[in-house]
Amino acid sequence: MKYLEEKKVGFKTGAARVPIVPSAILYDLNLGRADVRPDSVMGYQAAASASSAPPSEGNVGAGTGASVGKMFGAKLSTKSGEGTASMNIGGGVIVGALVAVNAWGDVVNQNNEIVAGLRSGKVGPLRVGGKEYFADTLAMMKKPAGRNLMKLAARSNTVIGVVATNARLTKAQATKVAQMAQDGLARVIRPAHTMLDGDTIFALSTGTRKADVTSVGAFAAEVMAQAIIRAVTMAKSAGGLPGLNK
Repeated sequence: MKYLEEKKVGFKTGAARVPIVPSAILYDLNLGRADVRPDSVMGYQAAASASSAPPSEGNVGAGTGASVGKMFGAKLSTKSGEGTASMNIGGGVIVGALVAVNAWGDVVNQNNEIVAGLRSGKVGPLRVGGKEYFADTLAMMKKPAGRNLMKLAARSNTVIGVVATNARLTKAQATKVAQMAQDGLARVIRPAHTMLDGDTIFALSTGTRKADVTSVGAFAAEVMAQAIIRAVTMAKSAGGLPGLNK
């Protein structure tokens, strides 16, 4: 907010421009030191250092302490992080996504194989499609042990992301794009949108290109799904949790 105020960016109220900054949080205080948290100085530095360079992925930013697959608790989850993806959908229109993945469920690939999530505790190397390595949250939900664990599960999970496009969107159209982008979560997170998750997607538009809103939303879901996969594949082991990025 301080950075935007200095740049005279904000909502006109007559007396002043008030910077409006939407926000959401990701709970990761159970990994690493609980007293190390983002503050206003970090927010200012993030805004001041923004550039067109590709964003960092994995154990960075909001993804630093992220993990997935937490039915058995944090100790048998898999390290996750931050991921990004983008594509040109034609006519010079770009749709991109940036997401921090801290989901309760598992992350699956296009072959419906678990790539990161609830670990079975068996000894073996962590690898994509390592079926014997993962317990499979959805399968465990059918079992008495799994149902009992769900009653005790912490409601401190979430996937927080943003889809951005250079397509011209109204506020209502941006809301629709954000809604459609949520479909990307359901494609690669299993289960998604649970009562244990606080999944939130924002939509941004630079408002320069004409584009069909349905097309923008459809590809917003695609890049969101890709970004989620990137978030787990780019994450390195940390805090005692194994990561895919060796």
